[in-house]
Parts: sequence; C-alpha cells; structure tokens
Amino acid sequence: MFEFQKYDMDSDQDLQGSDGGVDSTPLLSENPEDTGLIDDANANANANEDLDTANEATPLLASGRGRVVEPPYEERTFLFNFLEAKTDAGLAYESFTIFLIFLSVASFVASSLFLKEYNSGSLPEQCGKYCDAFWFGNYADNALSGLGIGATSILEIFIVGVFTLDYIFRIYTADMLDDKYRGFKGRVRFVFSFFSLVDLASTVPFYVDAFLLPNTDLAASNFLRMFRLLRMMRVEGRYDLALGLLDDVIYEQRGILATALFVGATVWGVMSSFFYLAERNNPDMIYCGAAPPSCFESQDYIDTSLCVTNEWGFVDCSAAGCDNVDGKESCWNVYRSIADASFWTLMELFGEFPLVDQHSAFGKVLGTFTAVFACAVFALPAGIFGSGFEEQISKRREGNAAENSHEMTIFQNGMEGIEENSGDDREMIEIVGDESTFRGRMFNFIHLQTSGISKLFDIFINVLVVGTALTFMFDTASSGHMAFDVFELASVIIFTIEYVLRIYSVAEDPRYKGIDGRIKYSKGFLPLVDFLSVAPYWIDVFFSAQILTSSSDKSIVSAVVKFLRLLRLLRFEKYTKAFTIFDDVIRDNLDVLGVTAFSSALLWILFSAILYYTERDNPNDDVANYYKTIPHAMWITLLNLSGECPLAHYTFIGKVMMGVIGLFATAIFGVPIGLLGAGFEEMVATEHEDSPDEPEETSNTNESSSETNGFQASCYRFVNGIGSVAATLFEVLIYTFIILTVTVGIIQTLPDRKNNFHQLEWIAVVLFTFEYLVRMVGAGADPEFSHPGKSGMRSRISFLFSFYSIIDLAAILPFYIAYAMPGSWVDDHDEYFRMLRLLRLLKLDKYFPSISLVDDVLRLKKNVLAVSGFAAVTLWVLFAGLMYVAEFKDHSMEIDNLPLYGCVENCTMSDRYDNYFKSFPLTGIHLTGDFPLVEYNGAGRIVCFFIVIAAVGVVSIPSGVIASGFAEIVQSKSKAQRGEQVGNVGDDWFDIKYRELEGQPAPRSIFGPFIDSLQENVHEYLDGKEVNGRVERTTFSQVGRFAFFSLIISNVVAVVIESIPEIDKYVGNHKGNFFDIFEAISVAFFTFEYVLRLFSARKSRSALYSPLVYSTTFFGLVDLLSVAPWYVQCYLSMTGNLHGDEAKIFRIVRIFRVLQLEDFIVAFSKLDNVYRASKSVLKATGLMAIIIWVGSSALFFIFEQNNPNFRTCDAFVPLVGTEKNPGCYDFESTVACNEVYDGMCSQVAFTNMPNTMFYVAVFLGGDWGFVDFTWQGKIVCMFLCVAGIALYAIPVGTLFDSFGAVLGLGGDDDEDEDEENSN
Repeated sequence: MFEFQKYDMDSDQDLQGSDGGVDSTPLLSENPEDTGLIDDANANANANEDLDTANEATPLLASGRGRVVEPPYEERTFLFNFLEAKTDAGLAYESFTIFLIFLSVASFVASSLFLKEYNSGSLPEQCGKYCDAFWFGNYADNALSGLGIGATSILEIFIVGVFTLDYIFRIYTADMLDDKYRGFKGRVRFVFSFFSLVDLASTVPFYVDAFLLPNTDLAASNFLRMFRLLRMMRVEGRYDLALGLLDDVIYEQRGILATALFVGATVWGVMSSFFYLAERNNPDMIYCGAAPPSCFESQDYIDTSLCVTNEWGFVDCSAAGCDNVDGKESCWNVYRSIADASFWTLMELFGEFPLVDQHSAFGKVLGTFTAVFACAVFALPAGIFGSGFEEQISKRREGNAAENSHEMTIFQNGMEGIEENSGDDREMIEIVGDESTFRGRMFNFIHLQTSGISKLFDIFINVLVVGTALTFMFDTASSGHMAFDVFELASVIIFTIEYVLRIYSVAEDPRYKGIDGRIKYSKGFLPLVDFLSVAPYWIDVFFSAQILTSSSDKSIVSAVVKFLRLLRLLRFEKYTKAFTIFDDVIRDNLDVLGVTAFSSALLWILFSAILYYTERDNPNDDVANYYKTIPHAMWITLLNLSGECPLAHYTFIGKVMMGVIGLFATAIFGVPIGLLGAGFEEMVATEHEDSPDEPEETSNTNESSSETNGFQASCYRFVNGIGSVAATLFEVLIYTFIILTVTVGIIQTLPDRKNNFHQLEWIAVVLFTFEYLVRMVGAGADPEFSHPGKSGMRSRISFLFSFYSIIDLAAILPFYIAYAMPGSWVDDHDEYFRMLRLLRLLKLDKYFPSISLVDDVLRLKKNVLAVSGFAAVTLWVLFAGLMYVAEFKDHSMEIDNLPLYGCVENCTMSDRYDNYFKSFPLTGIHLTGDFPLVEYNGAGRIVCFFIVIAAVGVVSIPSGVIASGFAEIVQSKSKAQRGEQVGNVGDDWFDIKYRELEGQPAPRSIFGPFIDSLQENVHEYLDGKEVNGRVERTTFSQVGRFAFFSLIISNVVAVVIESIPEIDKYVGNHKGNFFDIFEAISVAFFTFEYVLRLFSARKSRSALYSPLVYSTTFFGLVDLLSVAPWYVQCYLSMTGNLHGDEAKIFRIVRIFRVLQLEDFIVAFSKLDNVYRASKSVLKATGLMAIIIWVGSSALFFIFEQNNPNFRTCDAFVPLVGTEKNPGCYDFESTVACNEVYDGMCSQVAFTNMPNTMFYVAVFLGGDWGFVDFTWQGKIVCMFLCVAGIALYAIPVGTLFDSFGAVLGLGGDDDEDEDEENSN
C-alpha cells in the first residue's frame, strides 16, 4: 500500500474543493478558520477517506494531497486532478479514454475478420484500402502507405497519440501520486510500476512496429498490435476490479497453495508417466493431422494400425502410405514422451477426455482412476484459488457495507416519515373488485380468484399452457398435423382474451388506474410473459395473412413463433417465485458481478487473441478453422474458460495456454457464474427453508419378534448376522459373493469370456437361493414384515413383494429358467438377463443404507427442490427450444454419420437437432457445463454463450441440493452413531502415540553411549534439532538437505527427458550411458540416506523411536520404493530376464521419487487420516456412487452396444446396401455385420462392460465423449445430468474436503460444530 503523509496545518493544505476543482481559498491563510478546511471535522474525515482510497491495486487513484504551491506547481496540480478525474473535465476525459480503449479492442477483434489470408468469402473484400487505413491497419499497402511506417490505421495513430500524451503527463505529475516518485530516480521507479508497464506495453509496440520494424511480416505486426488489449487493464485499474485482487489472493492463500500445488504437480507427474507407459505403443494414439499432402494423394486417411514404432519411440508409417520426410516424422504418437503425455494428462485431470475413444485397455484403467479420484485431488489448487478469490470479494463487500452503515442509518431515519405516509409500493394492496361492475367482477375472477369457477379457470389455463408447450414439441417431430395448429389457434384466442381482460380489470387496483397504470402493470414480469406468448402469433398472422399454417412449415420464422409458446411456462412463476428470486440475486450481487464479469471478459478476450495467433496456422485444419478470426476463437475460448477442452491438437504454445487457462483462469472466470448459482441457492434456501419431517417410529430391525416361534427367529437372526459367529461369517460370505458375482458379470461381457467362472455362478445362485429361502422363513420374525395380529404367512407374502425380494428373484430366476428351458426366449437373451445380477449390488443397501436414504433427502429438501427444480426445468425446456430453433436448419459444418437418425453421409447439425426431443438431452448435457459438440452456427453459439454464463449455475442447483441433502443425512446419522470424537480429524494410533511421546526422551541404545551419540548426530543431520518449537539445522545439515532436494528434482527431470525419443536415441541404450551412471549415483545416495534413517530411527520421534515403525510409515515405504526397483532391475538384468521394454518400465518407476519431497511439504502421508476422517460418509456415499456407476454402465451397455452411430466398417463395406447385400448400417448388431463381412465391422464404444464403465466414469466426471445415443440411452443420459453426476461426486467430494481438513486447507464441519458447541 502507498504511504501518505498527514496534513500539516503549517505547510500543507487541501487543494481540492468539494466540487472536485481547485479551491480558491488562500493557501497560506493566517487563521485556519478563514480557510474552512481544517476545523471542520467532517471535512477532515472525508479528506482522510480520500487518502485511504489509493492503494496498490489502484495506483492511478491519487490521494489529492496538497502542499504549498508555486505557480508552476499549481498548473501541475490542475493537470494531475484532470488526469485522475477529480474535475468535471477530468471525468469527461476518463469516460473518453475508456471509450477509446473499448473502441481499440473492438477494432482489433474486428480486424481479424478482414484478413484475406484466413477468411474466404466476400467479407474481406468489403473493406478496401481506405477502410483498412481508417479502422484496422491490416496491410501496409493501404491508403496510409505513404507514411512509410508499415501497417497502421488512423484510429490506431489517434489512440496511441492520446495515450502517449496521457503517459507523458502522468510521468510529469508522478510525484503528486506519491513522494517516492519524486525526482529522476522516482520517475524511473514510476516507469516500472504495474500500471505504468501496462501503459507502455499497450503503446510502445506501435512505435516498434512503425519505426523500428516497419517491414515486418503480417503475423509479427498483428502480434505486436495484440498488446493494445492490455489497455483494458487501465479500466481494471480505474475501478479496482478483480485482477487487482490477485496479489491479495496469493498472499492470503500462500501457505496452502504451496501444499496444494505440490499435490497437484505430483499427481500430474505420476499420472503422465503411467499414461506414457500405457499409450506409447498404442497405434490409435498416432496422430497424422500434420502429415504432408503427399500422404493423402491416394487416400483420405492414414491407417495408423499399419504404422510401426521403433525402440526409441519414433513412428514410421511407410506401410500406411506416408513416408517420413528428411528424417522427420510425418506421424507421431501423442504420448511419445512423458513431456508430450503431460498435456493430455493435464486435460484429463481437468476432467476433459478429448481422446476418450482412442485409449488402450491399460489407458482406460488409468483414465477411470483419473476420472474417479485424481481429478478431485488435482483440482485442489484451482479450487483454493477460486475460493480465495470469492473470499476476497466478500471481505471487500463487508468492508464497504461497514463503511456505508452509518450513512445508511441516517438515510433510513430520514426516510421513516416518508415511508409512513407513502407505504411500500411493492406490497400488494388487498382490494376486492366492485361486483356491480363488469370490470370489478373480472378483477375478482382473474386476479383474486375469489370463486371456485375462477380457480377452475386458472387450472384450465395451466393445462392449456402445458398443452401448447407439448404441441410445439410434438410439432417439431411430425409433419402435416393440422390438429396442432387448430389447438394452438384456440389456445391463443383464449390466452388473448384472458390477457385483455387481465389488463382491463387491473384498473380496479388504485395503483394501476388509467392508461398509465395499465401500462405500468403490463411492464411486470408475468404480464410481459403473457404478451410475448400471444403477440408474435398475431403479428405472424397479420403479415402472412394465414390464420392456420401447415404444421409442415419448417421456416425459421414459423419455428420462432411456435417456440414462444414455451414462454407460457413462465406463468407458473406466480407459484414458485423462482425467477423473482433470481432477479433479487442479481440486484444483491450487482457490484460483485460487475467486478468479476469485467475481469472474466478481459480474460476471455485476452486468451482468445493469444490462441488466435498461436492456432490460426495450426497444421490441423480442423483446429485452425476454429481460430481463423478472433470472434471464432472467442467461441472455443469461452468453452475453455468454462472448463471445457473440445479440441485437442494444439501447437506447443497453445498447449501451454490451455494449461494456464485450466489451472488458474477457469477459477477466475467461473466466479460470476458461481456467485449467481450460489446466491440463488442461498436465497431459495432462506425463503423456502425446509424442516425435516418428524422421525418415524420404527422397530429395531436387529430384534426379532418375541411372539414368533424359535425357528423363524433363528432364521431371521442367522441371515442378518446376529447372535453367533456362524451368522456373522454367513453375512460376510454373502457380501463376498455379491461382489464376486458382480465382477464376474462384468468380465463375462468380454469377448470369449461368456462362460468363464460358470461354476462360481452356480455356487452363487445356490447360495443366494438358500439365503432367499431362509429370509422367507424368517420373515415372520422380521420386524419389517411382522406386526401384532399378522400371521407368518402374511408376513412372508409381504416379504415376497418387498424391494429386496424382487431384487433377489430378478437375480436368480432367469438362471433357473434358462437352465430348465434351453433355447427359450430367456435363454436366447441370456446376455441381457446376466446384467440383472448386477442388481445384487442393491442388496448391500440393506447393510450400508444409501439408496434407501433418497426418500429422506427428497423430504428434507422438498421446498428448495420445488423452487430450484422449477427454475432448472424451465430453463432446460426453454434452452432446448432455443437450440432447436438455432440449429434445425444448420447445414454449415459436416459432422460424423448418424445412421440411427437417418443420415448416412454428409451429415450436419440439423440432423442432430431436427426435432425438439433430440435437442432436449443434448441441451441437458450442455447445462451440466459440458460441450462435446462445437460445430454450431452463430445463433447456436450465442445460445450456448447464455447457457454458459447464466443457466449452468442455476440448472445445477437441484442436483447440488440433492447431493448436499444426502451428505447431510449421512453425516448426521454417522455422528449419532460415533458420538464424541477425540483428537484431530482422521487421527489414528500413530498420531495418538506420537502425541503421547511428546517431551519423553529417546530410548538409549543397547550398544552403548557411542552408538547413542552417533544416532543422535545422524538424526540431527537428517531432521535437525527442535529448539523452542523450531527446527534448527547445522550448515552441514542444510547442505545435505539441499543436495537431497536437488537430487530428487534431478531424478524427476531425468525421467522426463529420458523418455523423449530424440534424447534417448542420442544417449543410447548401451551400458554405462549417462542415465545409467546418474541412476547408480542417485541410488547410492538414496540407499545411504535410507540406511541412515533406519539407523537413527531410535532417536526419531516421527518414527516413534522404532526402525520397524519407520520402515512401515509412508516415508519409509517411499524411501524404499525409490531404490528397490533399481536393485530388482539389476538382478533381472544379470539373470538375463530383462528386456528393453521391461527396463523402460523400471526407469519410469523412478518418478515416484517425487514423493520423497514429502520431507519438505506434508501432504500424501496423511492419506490414511483422510480416509478415517471420511469413512463413515464414504460407506454410504461410496455404495451410492458404485451403484450409479455400475448400474448406468449396464444400461448403456444394453442400449448402446449395437448403436449404428458408433459403428465403423472397412472401406470395402458399403454404408447402406440392399436387402440382398446389406451395408454397414443395415444390420441390427455389429455381430451380425461381422457374420457377413468377417472382421470388417467394429463398434467404437460400449462393446463390453469394462469398456462401458470407463466411458460412464468419464460421463460421471462431467465429460460426455459420446452423445448420439439411442432413445433409451438418452433417458439414462438425462438421469445422469439431473442427479447421477451430483450423487456420484459425493464420495470424491467428501475425500476432497477431508483432505483439505487434514492438511489444514479448510474447515471441517465437525470442527465447526465443536467450536459452536464449546461457545
């Protein structure tokens, strides 16, 4: 913060009057009272407040400090006040400069549309030499070529001139901003201040381009002009916007950010190494998008399965018709090195899987792990950064509120008398219409609904609203249905009459009397909805002169008019007030939204411009096409900033930018969206607070009825694991076989694995049959089914129709039917009935309640869900309609074939959106925040823009409410069960024992004082010596610690660079090469360090004074893992059992040495604490997630395994054939296709359960790699969009929160409650 001197009555006076100009009061008045500046306490307070406004984030906002001024200084003061907008003229100048900034940015963005090199069509031709000379300056040969300063424009010259003069004057008056800028050295210091550098960066490139490099090529010239975007930072500085908070966020979160970044970087490095091992020889990962044109002279694509990867990692596709040129690869594996793999791994850690359908089997296993666990851990830095950003905004809002509280109190006191007389205009006045007049009767009928008939009429109107919405939907999927238009005409007539009567009768309310009153009423939200839902229809009728238009009319105008029917759904707003709440949220957060929205826009434009320059010449035409202009780039960059990465093959700089966007920019960009969603949820929860229902009185399910006979009770207790060791073991056996049979069911979907483990299935069926019969017998003693006066038979019948009984029967009956009736329908569809075995997972709910808690959640959150659900569904319906209207005529870009939708070639987005029902699930996917489809036209992109900035946060609220309610109920139950918790979060025996040893001396060695002394010296060398709570190290210890740290980093770097094919080939694989020597030295050092730690463990409290404990702790295991693979490798090499590929695996395992950095930053060693801190919630939520994952996978597998949209065939197979010679898409299944065309047909996805589970794990992580499902698959898709994704994320979110709590990265709910209780 800047330091400011206080006012000195003897020397300094305030130069500025209350009007913002220069005060005419004499500066050196003998009597302070004459000046009117010093004795007024309020004036002093205001002056001090002005001084406090200048800060580091807004250095251009001067303090207004005055001093004794000579005439020249008085001129500078006027200039200073002018530049800092402290005069009326200065305010006008500030507005003018802001206008120039935005005009400059707009011209820069628009200039990319008129570059002939990147834009085809007639648009670039519309701007000739004079147009270019005035606005854009794209070309040096425009009308300003005579100046000899290269490509420029009049607008740019003028703007640069204004800002150059502005900068000169700011340097001239810099000492008035702060004393440290006085003199020549002070001015130099000012030049290097942040906003001074921004000013220079936005103007100096013009002079460099114009006078030093006037003959540079177009790309370099345009790149220099990109820096004009930094002028937007001046607006940032003026208004103290979000980028000014960055240093505060980093400073406040500096401690936890270091730990979080270490966790994220470690996960990134380790996962990159594993993905490199998994995919380096995968032919599907070979990329030929930048191959020379000669490779495509005789073929449309390169068959990468014919390519060969040599021992170094170089790819040769000569067999596929694409030779390497001048020793340079024409095609390469995108995972050719760890460095290359790191980008793709980074994308997957962001939750994006751009190569989802190209992974190998091992890659899919890694991808599943990444989607389930690693993404949450990697999100720690971005999450902390984003929450820190919001925290800083909240602090500033609270500060502003505190400053304004006194003024608000005075204002409210002054307004009390007015309010008493005027009343609140927003409050409804209770008025009853005059029944003697038609207007009064209509007012009572329509507005007040005072009679039963009026209420029935309101219901009738609501039915019409839903009916007209449905007619629009069905109308898009049919043709020639005149009935739809007749129904719409009748509905519009009724709605119009009702609207006219509503406007007419509202004059009964004194507030809306006369024409002006009716106009005022008609501007309300609901009247506007009524007007917009009928007016376009009559306008269309007027201009088309047709009352009934054919339902087959598919024009854009007709579609828009029909879409407006959906607006009538907003009439239900009067019951929920959902969008009224949304309006309140915007108004309450308007200041913060303004702050963050501007910063988001700045990031959007800035990254769009950077990626425009880096990717417009991308050798991959598909990528370059999306970056040919800045407006095009803004579409993809918008998705990038929202957390999406729909494109993949970026240039090197583009990949770096994508990493920056994913790590930091998305956190800032998402703040306004998150504020809207969080504000809406908070306000809904406040206004519609739910209270849990009264707990139902239930019997103890562990106690059998005493009135039943002993045999029934024994059966009940046996199957429920009560009363004996045998019962407990039987229950464990049931758990085990449930898991085994589910696993077997998954494995049996693999090719040639259908009959594997058949004997195990027999045993399981017999076991489950026995369990079912015993449960049926024991039903008479089961408190759930047995009640007083209820016979045993009635109890068994109740059990027979219970949820778990139906699950048991569905899982075992098909097995007996297929066995007893071979060749029957059940036997023929055995592969589908096998999937019913997965239902056995639901049986675990009886032991770990999860699914059964959903009803409790819905009752707990019913009010909030009703309001937020209405808002979410309404937005979903409306945006689905908008996407249909925008895209059903879109033929601009070609997409993959969609045979299921009737398109076998030359397909476009119109085939995906040719009716409303196809649009609905796709829009649902977008509303989850994912955009797997980007081939939209301009209208579609605009709709998606509003989906990103407004709808995503609101639509996600219901699923978030369900998830939070579920976690709340589970946590409350687990807390009730565990009672008081002693110690810190997640403590175990080690932590308890460690605290007990505090202050206790280390045990003495049995080998005498010399060994004791040696152990103590070694321990102090390794871990330092604790003195007064601080660890002190000797110089020798510090040097050793630095060497240890350096060696760890060097080993990680060595692993990465050794994987690069060029370096690996240069060094060679001969024994004794550089990497071998370096590895031997490293292993010797790490082994010596490991031995020393074992030796000194008797003096280390962190090892509980035990070498055995040390060897089994996280640190001991990591130390051992860092050296053991090398010794195993040496042994295998000496015995001749090690080959090149296996050796590479051993070398890559060295990446785990990065975990030795745990000695410097504590993180992963607390994983067991994390599990213990969250295990009670994980049991229930983990089962819920597994059920959703496995269940959804089974459904997708059943519905999508033969989806022709995911089928590919060799070029020899026709896409569509005849009845005698069917084509690829004519077969009902891929198996049937291969029966005719042996081995030429393949399914891209959903071919078996393991394959499907990988894709569904990715879906549940929020990334939809496939969207063109069957109608059954779309239903599953919509379920996941509505609730599945949120419920699935609960256990991972619980781990995330516990990880933060254990590491001190955030509060824990339990801790907060403990604090509240203690207070």
